[in-house]
Amino acid sequence: MTDTAPPIPPQTGTPNPARLFVSRMACTVVQPLLSRIVRRIAQEHPSLFARLGAHQSTDFLIDPVELPFALHLRPDPQALIFRAVPRDAAPDAGATIRGQFLLLLELLDSEQDGDAAFFSRDLEVSGDTEAIVRLRNALDDIDGSIAEDTAAMFGKPGRAILSRLRRSYSDDTKGYPQP
Repeated sequence: MTDTAPPIPPQTGTPNPARLFVSRMACTVVQPLLSRIVRRIAQEHPSLFARLGAHQSTDFLIDPVELPFALHLRPDPQALIFRAVPRDAAPDAGATIRGQFLLLLELLDSEQDGDAAFFSRDLEVSGDTEAIVRLRNALDDIDGSIAEDTAAMFGKPGRAILSRLRRSYSDDTKGYPQP
C-alpha cells in the first residue's frame, strides 16, 4: 500500500448527454445549500475576505473530481459567489484547485498539508498561484472547522452526513479513491 493515491486523471473526451444532464441537475439541487453555506461563512468569518486582499475578485474554480460538477467561488464580500457549475459551463477562472472531495474538505479545515498534496499529485493547482496561497493562508487562520460549522447548520442530519462522508473516504493509508 502507498501513502498517496495515483495521480489525478486528466479530463479528456467529450461528455455524454446523460452525464451533462446529471451534472446540471446536481448543480440545481445543491445550489440553495451552497448559497446558505457561503452566506453563513461570510457572516461568521469576515476576516477571511480581508486576508485575500486584491484576490477577493479572483474567480476560483474548485473541482472535486469525483462529483458531477465543479464549484465557482468569487470571495468578494460585496458580490459573493459560490455556485455549482457543470464543468462544460465553468467560467474562466483566475485560479483552479482540483482534487478528491475529501482532500479538498480537509484542506479547507487545514487537516491536510496542501504542499504535500500538491507534490504527491493528489492536488492540482493552476492559474494565479498567489491567489491560491492567499486563500490557503486565509483558511489556515480560521479557528475551528468550517466543515463542522457547515454540517451543524443542518443539525443532526448534517453532522451525520459529514461523518459518513469522512468514513466513506478514509482507510489506513489515507489514500483517496479515484473517480
